Amino acid sequence: MKVKLILPALTEATSPFWRPIKYSLFPPLGLATLAAYLDENDQVVIQDEHVEKLDLDDEPDLVGIQVYITNARRAYQIADHYRRKGVYVCLGGLHVTSMLDEALKHGDSVFVGPAEDTWQDFLADFRTWFPKKVYINSTRTLQGAPLPRRDLIQSQQYLVPNSVVVSRGCPHHCDFCYKDAFFKNGKSFYTRSIDQALQEIDTLPGTHLYFLDDHLFGNPQFAAGLFDGMRGMGRLWQAGATLRSLFHPGLLQKAVDCGLRSIFVGFESLNEQNLKDQNKYHNLSYQYPMAIQRLHEAGVMVNASFVFGMDGDDESVFDRTVDWAIEHSIETATFHILTPYPGTALYQRLLRQGRMLVHDWELYDTRHAVFQPAHMSPQALEEGYWRAYQRFYNWEAIYASAWGKPDMGGKLRHMAYTIGWKKCEMLWNLIIRTRCVGYARPLLEKVLRGLNKEKSSLEIYTPKSSRQTTGDVV
Repeated sequence: MKVKLILPALTEATSPFWRPIKYSLFPPLGLATLAAYLDENDQVVIQDEHVEKLDLDDEPDLVGIQVYITNARRAYQIADHYRRKGVYVCLGGLHVTSMLDEALKHGDSVFVGPAEDTWQDFLADFRTWFPKKVYINSTRTLQGAPLPRRDLIQSQQYLVPNSVVVSRGCPHHCDFCYKDAFFKNGKSFYTRSIDQALQEIDTLPGTHLYFLDDHLFGNPQFAAGLFDGMRGMGRLWQAGATLRSLFHPGLLQKAVDCGLRSIFVGFESLNEQNLKDQNKYHNLSYQYPMAIQRLHEAGVMVNASFVFGMDGDDESVFDRTVDWAIEHSIETATFHILTPYPGTALYQRLLRQGRMLVHDWELYDTRHAVFQPAHMSPQALEEGYWRAYQRFYNWEAIYASAWGKPDMGGKLRHMAYTIGWKKCEMLWNLIIRTRCVGYARPLLEKVLRGLNKEKSSLEIYTPKSSRQTTGDVV
């Protein structure tokens, strides 16, 4: 059987004029995992339109397409193209789960929720000529799941080919979070076994890892065991975690001891009422500055996430947030416009209130205001969002933020990381077009390693297998 698995891309990701580096960061691990369930005699290819031009002239027996909200239009175009040729098309992903009726118009079989278990059922049905129209996952387990078929991935086209996922979902339930809709038919958070996770990590060459888990620290017992197992591997790694998990006794230190050097943290808002309104109670009662201080003292850089447009925000929120981030020497910040994804509690609430303005899914990219904010116009929200990025990443702000570090090594590391990420867009564009993204990886590792001798004594790892003000929470 000939199988083709596709990750479609937004138009801007394939532009002949400008190619942002963010589209060349991580390979499609989900598709590589599905490929691992196929028989050894099956011929399977994975195509990621973010890094290569799709071949649409072929005629495989089966096509699987991963759909997220902003690539939905392109995904449906590809699906319709193959169906007209008589090819059987499967659709899955976040958007398919939240907009099932829409997806059913374009796919022969569609997958609701995580597809690991139901994909096996589908393959058995497909081989016997009786596939179902809808497959709904309610089992929710990663135990015994095969390792992703990384041999099908063009690793050199990604800055971070060693991305890893060892858990699914998140134990928390924020109103604006897309993942809540994805996991609604079963467990919303579950992990691999520690041994399985370490086995996968052990197969990966080089030094750098990036855990793409929504919340790597979500199960403290699992995380502690994983970090203990990774100690001595000589890895440098990045991940995401919630504010609360950073205060779990001993867990952060275990992570640092086995190579954590940069972490994504969802601060989201400096306004306590905003956090309550979005059901992000796990950020309350924790001091933001103290969390940042703990991370910086441990040698960990911070990528802070902030969301603009919550009901407690007015037009002052942009400058106040940027000033706060600079004051606390945050290395990188990711700003978002509050986006009510379909299937979320936020979407349903704004829909009832008559505040939804746009239903063009390509604009649901956290850069456009698709609803009516409470205390500003949609235009003011978008302008403030762009102004926040411009202010935080201008040269004066980068210098001021970096100089908040206590030592020269920290200052230089901060500036190298921030400048490399946000001030070298033209260079990244050239690197992508010359297909040399992989050659930039050693520089990323060098910056993550830092200039402190004690924190940089990590060797290249060879796998065994290969030898507001009131109510603020600040």
